[in-house]
Amino acid sequence: MCRNIRTLFNFDPPATDEEVQAASLQFVRKLSGFNKPSQVNEAAFHRAVEEVTLAASRLLNSMVTHAEPRNREVEAERARVRAAKRFGNGNA
Repeated sequence: MCRNIRTLFNFDPPATDEEVQAASLQFVRKLSGFNKPSQVNEAAFHRAVEEVTLAASRLLNSMVTHAEPRNREVEAERARVRAAKRFGNGNA
C-alpha cells in the first residue's frame, strides 16, 4: 500500500507538489486503513491528506543538507537492480 511513499528530500530536480501530495495520500490511506473512505468519513480523510501534505511540504522546505542532491534516474536504476536481485528478473 505504501509503495508510492518515496524519499523526497535532496533530489535534483526537487520533489513536486504532486509527489508530496501522493505520498501524503498514501500515508493517510495506511493510517486509516481505507483506500477510499465512506461518505461519512470522506471529509475527515481529505482534510487529513491536506494537513499531511502541508506538514510534509514544511518539513522538506525547512531541512538543510550539505550533501549533493541525488539524481532521480540513478536512484531509480539502483532500485531496479535491488528489485531484480530480490525478486529475480522475471524471465524464469
